[in-house]
Amino acid sequence: MKESFKVCFCCVRSFKVKSSEPPEEIKNLFHDYSQDDRMSADEMLRFVIQVQGETHADINYVKDIFHRLKHHGVFHPRGLHLEGFYRYLLSDFNSPLPVTREVWQDMNQPLSHYFLYTGHNSYLTGNQLNSNSSIEPIVKALRKGVRVIELDLWPNSSGKEAEVRHGGTLTSCEDLQKCLNAVKENAFQVSAYPVVLTLEDHLTPILQKKVAKMVSKTFGGSLFQCTEENTECFPSPESLKNKILISTKPPKEYLQTQVSQGSTTDESIKAKKNADAEEQVQEEDEESVAIEYRDLISIHAGNRKGGLKNCLNGDPKRVIRLSMSEQWLETLAKTRGSDLVKFTQRNLLRIFPKTTRFDSSNYDPLVGWIHGAQMVAFNMQSHGRYLWMMQGMFKANGGCGYVKKPDVLLSNGPGGEIFDPCSQKLPIKTTLKVKIYTGEGWNMDFPLDHFDRYSPPDFYAKVGIAGVPLDTASYKTEIDTDEWFPIWDKEFEFPLRVPELAILCITVKDYDSNTQNDFAGQTCLPLSEVRPGIRAVRLHDRAGEVYKHVRLLMRFVLEPR
Repeated sequence: MKESFKVCFCCVRSFKVKSSEPPEEIKNLFHDYSQDDRMSADEMLRFVIQVQGETHADINYVKDIFHRLKHHGVFHPRGLHLEGFYRYLLSDFNSPLPVTREVWQDMNQPLSHYFLYTGHNSYLTGNQLNSNSSIEPIVKALRKGVRVIELDLWPNSSGKEAEVRHGGTLTSCEDLQKCLNAVKENAFQVSAYPVVLTLEDHLTPILQKKVAKMVSKTFGGSLFQCTEENTECFPSPESLKNKILISTKPPKEYLQTQVSQGSTTDESIKAKKNADAEEQVQEEDEESVAIEYRDLISIHAGNRKGGLKNCLNGDPKRVIRLSMSEQWLETLAKTRGSDLVKFTQRNLLRIFPKTTRFDSSNYDPLVGWIHGAQMVAFNMQSHGRYLWMMQGMFKANGGCGYVKKPDVLLSNGPGGEIFDPCSQKLPIKTTLKVKIYTGEGWNMDFPLDHFDRYSPPDFYAKVGIAGVPLDTASYKTEIDTDEWFPIWDKEFEFPLRVPELAILCITVKDYDSNTQNDFAGQTCLPLSEVRPGIRAVRLHDRAGEVYKHVRLLMRFVLEPR
């Protein structure tokens, strides 16, 4: 079969189309585990135990595989032939991650023991300067498994109502009630674990009172309100199932923060003047307003008092949520990495993008995660490698939006020493071997001339680890020229010190000598859940949506397992 590309009116280039066929190593494995070119159920069982590492498998497990293959038209009553075996290896039920999306981690620990899938400015549809505000990004985020939604609250033009908008910019506003309704209706569509609503409050006391009533009426019994017994330790995700938690600074603290940080925006000055006027006129009513609003807050956001020097001095009698920018985190990580880890063993730490990310780009989430930061807040409307890493991390634990932090971040060493993720003395725990055989599906998911108008694509793959600094590395395959079904047959090794925090990142591109290389798919996988063996790795587009047909055939080996 040939494939033709029109170069000009009178010239056509033809290429022989190669079909997807098993690499030599796969053919050899099939022959090692089969007889007379057929693989029986018993032989398949031996393969999935010895090669795939599925020690739990029994004959019924294999019979289920055979039953699924019947729908692919590659099953034979006497067993699998080579093509059927190859289709099994490339099938969705041979995923590198657990096929059943079940929550398997211990969910009875305090909230501070988990990473939470966290959004930033969750109402924005685009950039941070002049894009529209809408409930659609909120709905989309919650249905993707995001568990922390952020709303910025400001007085409207009349000063009589609260609205959602990115203050000091040209972004449009959105109705607060609509945003609350969107949270209520979509909070638990994909996960029963709690949703945290972080409110960046720029309101007068009177508006705080209105918001308190609005929130209480909207969420009703699903609103979790903290009691005294929870002040020294956060409750667990399990105990908070189907609950919505409010996290913000207690009344008046926002204005104190603005003054201490030297904010001079018109919005903040106006808000402070309004607040001062309210205090002068209604001092007695202020007390009831403060109590009513404060009672909503189940996760108290604290001020960064004392600057870089003292911001991590935790209170042994009270847990809080502390927020800091990505720049502040990077500065602290260089000099006080262990202090960050210690702080996050009990308290919540939220990281947000620097204010100059006008295009809604994101930062490296690993800097926060390896130091224990639970809420690494991302612009979910963006694209790019860092967002892919975020999406990859929260594929873990059944996609419930909560991933338990590894023990190295939660418990101290034998001598009481605290984990330092940037240490140059971390010992190697395991070696990951990744072999990438081949890929297929681009010819079905992309137009013929998508990558090159005059020839089939020239694919290469990039495989890397994102984790603690000593574990971070990446490698490229050779370029397979003019092939819709590239064969790379390349193995890479990654010595790992902290595999519990590692994310495996895979990207495929089409090489172009004169222009930017074309994107051809990506995926990020939490290494803690990657199943060993030969697996079918499905690729995703830039936004994180999975392609229908594009996938890679890869092998994963952890030594020791």
